[in-house]
Amino acid sequence: MTDRGRRRGRLGPGAVVAAAFIGPGTVTTATLAGAGYGFTLLWALTFSLIATLILHEMAARLGLVTGVGLGEAVRRRFEGRLSRLVAVGLVIAAIAFGNAAYETGNLLGAALGAQAVWGGGPRFWAAVTGLAAFLLLRTGSYPAVERVLIVLVALMSAAFLATAVLVRPPLLPLLRGLVVPTIPSGVGMLYVAGLVGTTVVPYNLFLHAAAVREKWDGAEDLRAARIDLGVSILAGAAVSMAIVATAASALGRTAGSDTAIASAADMAVALEPLLGPWARVLFAVGLLAAGLTSAITAPLAAAYATAGALGWPRDLGDMRLRGVWMAVLAAGILFAAMGASPVPAILFAQVANGLLLPFIAVFLLLAVNDRRWMGDRVNGAALNVAGALVVVVALALGLRALWGALP
Repeated sequence: MTDRGRRRGRLGPGAVVAAAFIGPGTVTTATLAGAGYGFTLLWALTFSLIATLILHEMAARLGLVTGVGLGEAVRRRFEGRLSRLVAVGLVIAAIAFGNAAYETGNLLGAALGAQAVWGGGPRFWAAVTGLAAFLLLRTGSYPAVERVLIVLVALMSAAFLATAVLVRPPLLPLLRGLVVPTIPSGVGMLYVAGLVGTTVVPYNLFLHAAAVREKWDGAEDLRAARIDLGVSILAGAAVSMAIVATAASALGRTAGSDTAIASAADMAVALEPLLGPWARVLFAVGLLAAGLTSAITAPLAAAYATAGALGWPRDLGDMRLRGVWMAVLAAGILFAAMGASPVPAILFAQVANGLLLPFIAVFLLLAVNDRRWMGDRVNGAALNVAGALVVVVALALGLRALWGALP
């Protein structure tokens, strides 16, 4: 039996995706949304959960049925030289280069968590986090990366969910926020777009389509991939919702009020007088784990996406893939060492993710409706309608957020 066959049925690619989207961007955006708007923006995470399940099921199916990732599918789908150049250029620019900037927020987010627990400077801890990510990715072993990420996801899930339980959020406002959409005015829409962008991360679609082929053999493993996806994404969404609920409950804010919380690290400090020093440590450890997981997955996703778009082999030991993830990681370390401010960078990245999502989702829909590659595993009508609705809603939220942010 192959190593891949022995790993069938266990959690894996879905947990890697959860590790990627529960990063400092999620923790920071969810903290600020809860601190400033209470429970009223939780519905954005409900939408994000549904959208993530829909789009990632398509990505996993694409990877298992065709044996290629989303980047490769984009390259195949566009046959004209100009259209292929434009499509591949968008993939590389949005995923590979975009992740280099995003990596700065990952490293600094992890540094804020480490600083809240052990002290020291953020530049030092950002460098330590970058070194840890480098050593893991340098192994060239996807199973090793997967195992470490599963442990870190479990750690940060326990930390954030335990903190939420300790603050005892009121049940009725929490449930109302989850199911009743409230459209805030002005800058509040940026938080809505940011919450969507923290969960339905475009580069994760590339990562997931490639990762399922590292775990399973083909279309016969779709059921295992769907179970893995459902369990992991539900757990990840619960963590995001718990962070919003923690911030909303701990600060006792009402929608739209001012807040003294400027970052997730401030949230960790604010919990201490309410719940004791262990609450601060729990929240900070969760932030550290979130930063480390995203610091690993962002370069990994950039490497897989670039390999697919350019037709390289999907092998972490390949020198070209190593060059991509090393460049992304190096850029993040460099900007962190220069003292970049993490919170504005993180918020900008999340909103940018929300704006980029509709375009990547359209590429995905085109790929999973191509019978030349998918055969009878193409989307049904219901999935196409659901996917189109996700695209329309995500685009509308992103445009509304930009309009509301204009002076």
